[in-house]
Amino acid sequence: MNLLKNKFQVGIALLSVIGNLAFLPSAEGSVNSNLSVTVKGLKNQKGQVCFSLFSSSRGFPSNNKRAIKAQCVKLGNNNVKLNIPSLKAGTYAVAMFHDKNGDGKLNTNSLGIPKEGFGFSRNPRILTGPPKFGDSAVFVVGSRTNIQINMNYFLGG
Repeated sequence: MNLLKNKFQVGIALLSVIGNLAFLPSAEGSVNSNLSVTVKGLKNQKGQVCFSLFSSSRGFPSNNKRAIKAQCVKLGNNNVKLNIPSLKAGTYAVAMFHDKNGDGKLNTNSLGIPKEGFGFSRNPRILTGPPKFGDSAVFVVGSRTNIQINMNYFLGG
């Protein structure tokens, strides 16, 4: 009886493993995904929006040297949408800020509180500092993944 019970448990475990394999992405690795980012809540259309894309916690959110992509986009209309093409399926996090004065930096006051708007993928709640990578990480898979980032302004923007 015990032998039959063990065979049954092994059979269930094998079915579980085989079932999970059906959902794994192709091992080919050539499938590219696009990450589409819609920016909401900009206070005005002055300056530019700068973003950094990270594939791990190393450097997130402010070390652009560790980002896999970083760029600024000049503002000109109310609807800001960024497209980040040719990503391999995986976990990514986006950090961005509204660079109102166009200097390429997130300006802060003497206490380190941002004077310009900022936002992160998954829109984590900001209390005492920037979020961790895991709080902002999104899974990019398929031909397109769409996210929305809501801008935060602490000091008027």
